[in-house]
Parts: sequence; structure tokens; C-alpha cells
Amino acid sequence: MSYTKFKKLHQQDRTLILGNVWDVQSAKIAEDSGFQALGTSSHAMANLLGYADGEKISVDEILFMVERIVKSVSIPVSVDFESGYSDNLEEVVNNVKRLIDAGVVGINLEDGKVIKGNRKLGKQELLAEKIQAIKSIHKNIFINARTDTYTTGHPTALDESVKRMKAYQKAGADGVFVPLAEKKSDILALVGDGKLPLNLFLTPKLANIDDLSEWGVKRLSHGAKIYEWLVNQNKKTFEKFINNPTLPK
Repeated sequence: MSYTKFKKLHQQDRTLILGNVWDVQSAKIAEDSGFQALGTSSHAMANLLGYADGEKISVDEILFMVERIVKSVSIPVSVDFESGYSDNLEEVVNNVKRLIDAGVVGINLEDGKVIKGNRKLGKQELLAEKIQAIKSIHKNIFINARTDTYTTGHPTALDESVKRMKAYQKAGADGVFVPLAEKKSDILALVGDGKLPLNLFLTPKLANIDDLSEWGVKRLSHGAKIYEWLVNQNKKTFEKFINNPTLPK
């Protein structure tokens, strides 16, 4: 599916629920379940290959997985590309070109980085430069600009989010992603202050999909949450199996 059609999915009255996947099997299941679009989870994909989250996996390994996911489904695929796997603008642009060549229609690009296991908020200017560099060459890729203001506990998270959203919009982003924004007042402020479709992250405290749609939220992600739940279920199954080796019903 093209960039234009993927972009239109963010203009619907009802919030687009992105199916976050990590391999071909999860992608096929998500498509069969009725999702309109998929997004890879960088966290889940890294864990699947034995890495911690935070750009530990290589771009080659990401491409290996992404190419197979894209070929296995007929709905659009966006890739969680963390902070571009480089701070060198030329390298970031080349990395994104490889994703486009693989059939990817969108990416998440973030201003946070995992450093020694902790997520740190990076410079607004750097992400804006990356977005601008990508869009100057590759216009037909949906850039969902993620800001880690809430995930890093910024003292004025809402105000800082609005400031960064405007900068990323000016740089050429197609959407903005503000994970862990949960309060209704914050969400309404983010929707009202931004001209780009707002993406939120599913948490236990977040309002239901009907309310989010009414408030103007255009996209909802769940990241590695389903993957982590399945891993936990597998652990329980193996623990039972070792003591009583019978196939689960």
C-alpha cells in the first residue's frame, strides 16, 4: 500500500489501531484479525533475536525481518526505527532508503535514546534535522515523530511536547507520537495544539477507543505489550511442561 493510502488511514473519524508485530507469523495473524495497518515493535524484534531494547539490533537484522514481514501481508507496514540507528544525517537517510526499498510506507523516529538501560530525552534540534534530511530526499515515507517527554518524566512534559511537536511538524513530519500521555486534559491539549495526527500508546490508564476517537486521537499503538504477554504465557507453559510433559489443550 502506498504512502498516500497509509496517510489517509490517519484521517479517519475512528482512531487507527496499529497492530504491533515482530515476525511473519504475528504479522499474518494481525492481518487476519482485521488490522488495517501494522507497525513493527523494535523492542519485541530486538528481544526475539536476543538483544535488549535501544538500538542494540543492527540495521541489517532489522531489514532481514522487515523484508519478510512486508512480503507476507497485503496491508501497510510501518517500522519502529528508534532514533534512526545513527546521528549522522547521511547514514540515517541511507538507512531509511533501505526500508523504503523493502516496501515500508512509514517509520517511527524518536528523540529519546536508551543509555545504559535508561531512556534519556535527546535534543529536539537533532530529530528535526533527521526528519528534514529524510524528507528532502524521500517525500513518500510517513514519519511519525515520537517525543519521549512523558516517558523520561520531563517536569513540564505537556509544554515541552507541544514545543517539540511544532518543531517536528515544521521539519516535515507526518504525525506525532507522545507515549504515556494519558490524562484527558493533556490529550485534548496535544490534539488542539498540533496540526498533525496524534499517536498515543496503550496503557491501563488510557481512555477507551471510543473516547480517544471523540477527542481526535488518530492512532493507537501497543508496542511490545502483546509480545511480552505471550512470552510470559510461554514461560508458564514450559514450567508446567517440565514437570508434566503433556501437550497443552
